[in-house]
Amino acid sequence: MQRVAVVGAGGAMGEAFCRALLDKPSIQQVFALGRHPALLAEISEKVTPVTVNIRDDASIQAAVEHIDDNSLDAVIIASGMLHDDAVSPEKRLSACSSEAMHQLFDVNAVAPLLLSKHLAPKLKRQANAKLAILSARVGSISDNRAGGWYAYRASKAAVNMLIKCMSIELGRHDQSLTVVGLHPGTVDSHLSAPFQANVKPGKLFSPAQSAGYLLSVLDGLDSRHTGRLFAWDGEEIAP
Repeated sequence: MQRVAVVGAGGAMGEAFCRALLDKPSIQQVFALGRHPALLAEISEKVTPVTVNIRDDASIQAAVEHIDDNSLDAVIIASGMLHDDAVSPEKRLSACSSEAMHQLFDVNAVAPLLLSKHLAPKLKRQANAKLAILSARVGSISDNRAGGWYAYRASKAAVNMLIKCMSIELGRHDQSLTVVGLHPGTVDSHLSAPFQANVKPGKLFSPAQSAGYLLSVLDGLDSRHTGRLFAWDGEEIAP
């Protein structure tokens, strides 16, 4: 990979992806897209910061004008939301609200879809390019044994479906393209901080660890794997 766009570059995983990519000798340019990406330009002259509001279609369209069509080897969408001051994972049905459902679907499913709409044309054609979107194991319907977390689970299940749909459509025009979801594991960040008590020993990763694992997984994937979801250790996660 030589030229990559990372979305969510101001977050823990997005920044970690940028730093991990810059450690690769082959990397020539990293487009760091986020709300406040300017600080990442201080890391390396190879970083091009691009300010974007991922929840606004017009903002995304304007942001990607900085990137030439048919120029990127990969796009990594690392934005996402589990909770904030007003929203937290629901433990029971009675805690569900339309506000939480709309907010998490907007960030975790609609935003990646709109980002992909505008960034897919920037990927190199017939060149084994890759479009990777952070998803989560809890978005797997067949793997759901605990219930709860209604909005987050459903929004991640939705993005998994969108990944599948995009892989089919985009694959018709470029059979070398790989579109996949990536599960980062439990990452030590503000996203997971309230929920780390039950994490098994050795399974709480720093953002740098997780990004490194996922880039290694992504390097090993090709168009035969398109439309599927893979964990940090390379395991495929069933829908």
